[in-house]
Amino acid sequence: MTENVSTLYCYNHPTVETLLRCKRCDNPICVKCAVKTPTGYQCPDCVKKHQKIFDTATAIDYPMGFITALVLSGLASFLVSLVGGFGFFAWFAILFGAPSAGAIIAEGCRRVTQRHRSKELFRVILTGAVIGAVPMIGFNVLFGFNLFGVLFQAAYLVLAIPALYTRLSGIQLFR
Repeated sequence: MTENVSTLYCYNHPTVETLLRCKRCDNPICVKCAVKTPTGYQCPDCVKKHQKIFDTATAIDYPMGFITALVLSGLASFLVSLVGGFGFFAWFAILFGAPSAGAIIAEGCRRVTQRHRSKELFRVILTGAVIGAVPMIGFNVLFGFNLFGVLFQAAYLVLAIPALYTRLSGIQLFR
């Protein structure tokens, strides 16, 4: 018995022979194009289409998330500057308080945006949070250059922003 097998070529790379097919659209794909998923290999187009399902943000979510993050981060940044007067214990307060502030900002933004999601929305919210801390950094630089004030603000941003993004995007560090 001889099998009649025609040679398949990748739909993205017409000169590359392949035996793989996308599990969704059945297009032939090469190893370079194949995206491994828990249920099999898919082509990049099908993966993008599937990702679009999870992007639910509307136009109003972007300014609302930005403003909420801006205001809450500005408030947290102001509190960091107040805590800075506690000396050595301020570092511990910032170490434990900044990630909590990031989580509070994330929950506030999630509530305002009605739990809508998209990578762009997360980036807009992160930008709002960073810009919210800029006035206190500027205040510490312009009025007497308070080195510890600037360091406290930098520590706040370094600790709060990853916590904010982790909380927004639903990344679970521990299961």
